[in-house]
Amino acid sequence: PSGMAFVASLSHPSSLQLSSSLHGDALSTTSSSSILLMGVPLNYSSSSLSGKKSHVRKRLVVFSKKISGLDEAMRIRRERELQTSTTRRRLPLMRRRVSPRLPVPDHIPKPPYLSSTLLPELSSDYQNHDSEGIARMRAACELAARVLDYAGTLVRPSVTTNEIDRAVHQMIIDAGAYPSPLGYGGFPKRVCTSVNECMCHGIPDSRQLQDGDIINIDVTVYLNGYHGDTSKTFLCGNVSPAMKRLVKVTEECLERGIAVCKDGALFRKIGKRISEHAEKFGFGVVERFVGHGVGTIFHSEPIIYHHRNDKPGCMVEGQTFTIEPILTMGGIDCVTWEDNWTTLTADGSPAAQFEHTILITRTGAEILTKY
Repeated sequence: PSGMAFVASLSHPSSLQLSSSLHGDALSTTSSSSILLMGVPLNYSSSSLSGKKSHVRKRLVVFSKKISGLDEAMRIRRERELQTSTTRRRLPLMRRRVSPRLPVPDHIPKPPYLSSTLLPELSSDYQNHDSEGIARMRAACELAARVLDYAGTLVRPSVTTNEIDRAVHQMIIDAGAYPSPLGYGGFPKRVCTSVNECMCHGIPDSRQLQDGDIINIDVTVYLNGYHGDTSKTFLCGNVSPAMKRLVKVTEECLERGIAVCKDGALFRKIGKRISEHAEKFGFGVVERFVGHGVGTIFHSEPIIYHHRNDKPGCMVEGQTFTIEPILTMGGIDCVTWEDNWTTLTADGSPAAQFEHTILITRTGAEILTKY
């Protein structure tokens, strides 16, 4: 996701199998137990603390209680907010009518994966670009950003997600580009529209947006042989303070993840920084869906984990990839509809996502999906 992304299932730690999903690469793994708040290790042996060190033990116990108390307070607040938002959300999402596929003019160049309805395998190539490649990436990403901003202006009560999809389709083809999600692994639409408890990969349909909804719109365009991938969660009408906070913190998590990026930095720092910020507010960080390399290939290495992890690998100048965290107000487990795309939180709690495509530089990272 977050443009679309491949979905991968980890049946074994060493094997990576693809299954159908878009929007941020999806890794189906068993959800891990909750992580200690702030990642503070509180396992200390009492036998190692004696004599003059006994005061250290006492301070640790006090600090542990403070951490535990804060953790519990955040859990209670999150449960209360979840109850409030569930009441306001009215009915859970249901499958609605999906309109027929719109044609793309013959003169517009199309990505190679359209020759098959099977989900493409994740490419093992890390996409590093020369100056010409970077210029083309900037152009594709700038267009994606403009399309996403335009899509956001359409978000209001009574508008259907299908109407947003149609408008985006026209803007993309008018620019001489191809909407990358269309036909990717058989995906039937130009964008992903994920409302409320939908984590990602929502298929635009006849459902009307309701006052108080939140909606993530994920846009990817294929321009001059390069993909630009971005997404944002928008507010529809009068959104509850709890859901506004979820959206705000999710965007902040993306910003903090980008801030650690530069030539030579470890990829795992992204997940650490995102998790640290999300945990301060009691939000869950979805582990199944990940960021990915992007460029001439839609989805490639590196895989970008948004949760704490110990995966190896360093960033390299000239590399492009997405960061696209999904946060939830409740649990991080998910269920996928029979369409093999639409993925919802298992407990019905709201979810939000933000995504940028970035370019690694010697001293930092350039956000390409801006203008």
